[in-house]
Amino acid sequence: MPLFRRLVEVLERAGLLRYEIIMVDDGSRDSSYATIRELVRADGRVRGIRLARNFGKEAAVAAGLQAACGDAVVLMDADLQHPPELIPELLACWKAGARMVTAVRRSRDTDPALRRLVSRLFYQVFRCIANVEIPEGAGDFRLFDRRVVQAVNSLPERNRFLKGITGWVGFTQSFVPFDPEPRAGGCSTFSFFRLLRYAVDGLTAFSVMPLRVWSLLGLGLAAGSMLYGSWLIVRTLVQGVDVPGYTSLMVSLLFLSGVQLTGLGVLGEYIGRIFREVKGRPLFLVAEQTEAEPEAARPAGRGVAR
Repeated sequence: MPLFRRLVEVLERAGLLRYEIIMVDDGSRDSSYATIRELVRADGRVRGIRLARNFGKEAAVAAGLQAACGDAVVLMDADLQHPPELIPELLACWKAGARMVTAVRRSRDTDPALRRLVSRLFYQVFRCIANVEIPEGAGDFRLFDRRVVQAVNSLPERNRFLKGITGWVGFTQSFVPFDPEPRAGGCSTFSFFRLLRYAVDGLTAFSVMPLRVWSLLGLGLAAGSMLYGSWLIVRTLVQGVDVPGYTSLMVSLLFLSGVQLTGLGVLGEYIGRIFREVKGRPLFLVAEQTEAEPEAARPAGRGVAR
């Protein structure tokens, strides 16, 4: 496995003798977990977690964080777009006092134009309506101090948005710029609509501003309707002008119906998330865990997880 080989080389060059590598299989249908089992048998520092089905990226990250026991935990994807060679720099910032170190992309020039536009718009909107700060270009390639891991694991919410959660928990944070590498294989399963849904999840998880916007819009339309109705009454009584009805009535009805349905959609998004939260279902289910037989093989030092 290319990721494993590069990780071991990087960590050994950095002088780390006690570490663990946790690999989370998010319900894949290929032979990924069979490869993880082989790595566990070959190296006692590797642990494998296989989820019962595909629960999504956020659930897989949560599974890794809950399993990690190191003083420092690094999150990274297995497609090698997150270069393992950056880990020593993340560790250096952590040793200098940062509780959280985030790798930030220098540019998104390799992304499609539409994706760059939507991403930039999302960050601008999020900064305006949410009470947490997310640096543009930040992803899941991060280092967490043990206290940050405990804080993130203590949050009971099911609608998880890690970028927002890391900003909400606070702690001293440092940033390390990097350029993502090409994918080692395959293609991203994050389509445009999945990214759009992910953005909606993030906005609704950290702000009620969309609800307030529709409340204000409703008040504005009600006030405008009252003023317009008063003007029509005065015009009819004073000037005797008949109000042409059909066209203006249909346009008004269609416009207001569209506004109402859109507002109901926004309200439905929040109600749906409340529904998922109150059911209290677990964020993920583990189908299998694989680790070295001797318990002592698991280090208590720094950890690398995902």
